[in-house]
Amino acid sequence: MRAATFFDGEGWRDGIIDHVDGRMLLREESPSSDLRFSGLPRLDGVIVGGFTDHHVHLQLVDHTLLHASALGGVVDLGANPAVVAALSAKMRGAENTCENSDGARNASADPRGAKNASESTFSGAFLTPHGTTAPHGTTTPHPTTHPIAVEFAGAFLTPVGGYPSDRDWAPEGSFREIADAAAAEHAVAEMADAGASCIKVASNADAGPVFTDDLFRAIVDTASARGLPVVAHAQGSGEAQRAARLGATRLAHAPFTERLDDDEIVAQAASVAWASTLAIHDADSAERVTAVDNVRRFHASGGTVLYGTDMGNGPTPVGLNPNELAGLRDAGITGTALLRALAPQDPRDAASTLLRLPGTDADPALARTLTSADLKA
Repeated sequence: MRAATFFDGEGWRDGIIDHVDGRMLLREESPSSDLRFSGLPRLDGVIVGGFTDHHVHLQLVDHTLLHASALGGVVDLGANPAVVAALSAKMRGAENTCENSDGARNASADPRGAKNASESTFSGAFLTPHGTTAPHGTTTPHPTTHPIAVEFAGAFLTPVGGYPSDRDWAPEGSFREIADAAAAEHAVAEMADAGASCIKVASNADAGPVFTDDLFRAIVDTASARGLPVVAHAQGSGEAQRAARLGATRLAHAPFTERLDDDEIVAQAASVAWASTLAIHDADSAERVTAVDNVRRFHASGGTVLYGTDMGNGPTPVGLNPNELAGLRDAGITGTALLRALAPQDPRDAASTLLRLPGTDADPALARTLTSADLKA
């Protein structure tokens, strides 16, 4: 048993960490005000819950590696609904062990092959990583495995011929082409019945047709009737603004096509959350510069920025992505604000993954799964 400082989702608090029946548990009790715990030794470091990646594609990565990462939860934004629903159930209760001989496995390409990366940011190569790959190709092992909480949107809803219906990387059943309001109602019902927590709408004018305003609104209204928010992949001139105006409550990517004016930033900060996905852009590219600038002003205006990586878009790490964290810092999101963007699980919840950080100002990339050995140190 140790006294511990933990992050409750908003700020730092005091508690007690203990090893009970083979599990690490955190209780919200203050050692300084409870005589029962007077003199209790303090844990070296601080505790946070497992982090959340708000934009992943589980069918495009070796998802088993997530069980040994610093992620406790993911939001899948585009997959075959039957497949991802089965993965969700499996991963929540899984106690998978990532096979390795020396704590890591080398990354390798998906045997389906890679696409031309110059095509566009979102139609570039999709590779399947087979290790938690950090910068310069190194891998970082984690000592234990844990379940992963999976939320999902199910299939992309897209116009007939719209993105990503013509993409080789899109798994079978991962999109529905919507011609009218009746088709929209059927698709939303299908995703809801599969267990979706949101609906994904493709609005990529750079890669094909997009929905009319009326059909976009019909999807939003139908989803709302089922209690499901709409997440939009908004790409192309004016699409981020249009998606927000038509009722999307989250953008799957921080806007990168163009610099949003300050009035639009303020309006979206009050109504829409953004998944960051800054690391999908090449360093110093015009898209990354634009996205970082938009995120900086959106965050400064009080907007909700959520850590999201578009995991599976290129040879991305299967786990926490240091390049995404760096992009968020470039946008001025640091310290406690960075932890909030990572949306850690509540460490007081017995179902949460518990992570240990060196200190309250430590780089989240240093987080490691808490083990009973930490209580003996």
